[in-house]
Amino acid sequence: MGSIILLLIIVIVVLLSSIRQVNQYQRGLLFTLGKFSGMLQPGWRIVLPVIQTYQKVDIRTKAVDVPDQEAITKDNVSARISAVIYYKVTDASKAILEVEHFEYAVHQLAQTTMRNIVGETDLNSLLAERDTVAARIRDIVDETTDSWGLEVLTVELKDINLPEDMKRTMAKQAEAEREKKATIINSEGEVIAAENLTKAANLMAGAPGALHLRTLNSINDISSDQSNTIVFAVPLEVLRAVEGLSDHFSSTNRKP
Repeated sequence: MGSIILLLIIVIVVLLSSIRQVNQYQRGLLFTLGKFSGMLQPGWRIVLPVIQTYQKVDIRTKAVDVPDQEAITKDNVSARISAVIYYKVTDASKAILEVEHFEYAVHQLAQTTMRNIVGETDLNSLLAERDTVAARIRDIVDETTDSWGLEVLTVELKDINLPEDMKRTMAKQAEAEREKKATIINSEGEVIAAENLTKAANLMAGAPGALHLRTLNSINDISSDQSNTIVFAVPLEVLRAVEGLSDHFSSTNRKP
């Protein structure tokens, strides 16, 4: 009787020690005598001691921070670029059986691919088309990691750092472009203003009394402020007319 109880206790201890828990966000790989023998789904699973072993794989989306990478663009500009890669495990068996330390492998592949893509892109495209460059990196990394049971969801370029002399050069170029646009806009405004003034002058010249009315309106606007001093430029013809009248009255007064 005592030996039976002892045997039952041993069986219970072995069973309890054989229970393994696989969480909902994990998958387990079961190995029997060193050979892959199946997948363990979430829940409590039996793994026989000594005979069997298992390895859990997290299938949640992971974010890999790719540190600054020194790269040379297609137009020979040095740049330091950092990125973030988001991926997840789609086939846990491949992630363990096909590649050693898949997290490290993805990290290294992302760095190499990023340097290669930057080397094929000129600086302007790199700065203006960051999404396109990131998409190219994602496609290449995803194609390679597909055989590892991984899926690359997206790649985001975080920072693109340029040398200080290049930053100063780009700032000067941007300032020159702004001045160029401002000069063009001012010139176009002057052309439009000159055309409008020409139309107004032609219209006044063709309408009798229009110029005088415009002069009176201007005088009225100026005279609204008492601090203004108005100087009239009298036409020469008026001065000659006044001079003629003066001579006429003078000659009339000298007659007896």
